[in-house]
Amino acid sequence: MSRREPFDIAVVGAGVVGAAAALAFARDGRRVALVEAREPAPWRADTPDLRVYAFAPDNAALLDSLGVWRDVLAARAQPYRHMRVWDAAGGGELAFHAEALGRDELGWIVEHGLLVDRLWQAIVREPGIVRHCPDHVVALEQDEHAATLELHGGARLKARLVVAADGADSKLRELAGLAVDRHDYGQRGLVAYVRCQRPHRDTAWQRFLPTGPLAFLPCADGRCSIVWTLPDDEAARLLAIDDAAFCRELSRAFDATLGEVVEVSRRVAFPLRRQLADDYVAGRVVLAGDAAHAVHPLAGQGVNLGLRDVACLRRIVAGAGRHDIGTGHRLARYRRERRSDNTLSAWAFDGINRVFSNEALLPTLLRGHLLGLAGRMPPLARLLARRAAGI
Repeated sequence: MSRREPFDIAVVGAGVVGAAAALAFARDGRRVALVEAREPAPWRADTPDLRVYAFAPDNAALLDSLGVWRDVLAARAQPYRHMRVWDAAGGGELAFHAEALGRDELGWIVEHGLLVDRLWQAIVREPGIVRHCPDHVVALEQDEHAATLELHGGARLKARLVVAADGADSKLRELAGLAVDRHDYGQRGLVAYVRCQRPHRDTAWQRFLPTGPLAFLPCADGRCSIVWTLPDDEAARLLAIDDAAFCRELSRAFDATLGEVVEVSRRVAFPLRRQLADDYVAGRVVLAGDAAHAVHPLAGQGVNLGLRDVACLRRIVAGAGRHDIGTGHRLARYRRERRSDNTLSAWAFDGINRVFSNEALLPTLLRGHLLGLAGRMPPLARLLARRAAGI
């Protein structure tokens, strides 16, 4: 244990959100401990990660402030300049264009593994971060001055503020006594890379089907990353069929918008759920990212919401100056700001999924027309576009 403890901040979890938090606090002059169960595998350009994000400009700016974003862009990131959303039942579409917002792009499609790799490389070079990896938290103690983490390897870390960024199944959240509300959608998100007959035109496409939304996201090598929301049994069936049959079914589901699907990569599917923590703060422990909120992936906003947690907490910590950064009134600001925004977003995504993943007559008759109506109202369309892009 370092003689200079307590740390200013201990971050548990080094995924995208936890790694960005640790790096941000260290770059702002705080002394940081980072606990991670395993060192991330190096990113490889010849093995694309099936997990991708529609990365928003505000979060690109956050990573740029940490000196990481340029490394991501240099490796592989595909800007998307247009977005089209429509319903299989017809009735109109909603279209967003970067130029209407005075931007070159609405966002970027970026692989999870690339983001984690570049953040980890920056962490390894950062002298203000003490890494405990591989290791994990087994116990938590708190008093009015600090929180103490007991690690499996025997270390005890004392910090004025602890950030739980250890994922949806957060052990630290459990130790802090913070409960969660979970809802299983009975759906899976099937992901893969596909190649189509026609180019993606730097466009993110989303078609709503009665079984759930289907997204085609543009990638740097000309392929698209798909995220297909399906009932559990249908996802299992589509995982089991051969590539040729899958391409035919996917082409039909997407209405051959980019021509026929001619090639598909390995396919995987993951269960979908909504999960919201009842509170974000317990003493000097705060939740961030999936530890606080897991949302439906239809809008591609999960990692964006998590990094907005980081940006908010970074402002609050910076504003504390030399005062105690873990006091209740400071963390209450974080709770108010992020819990309200994340809860609103989660329920909005939930409502959209319920309305558009529905074969009932009235929603089917109305939903496409509502999209078309929104598209014909420029102020509303711009508001939706700015929200989606994090502007």
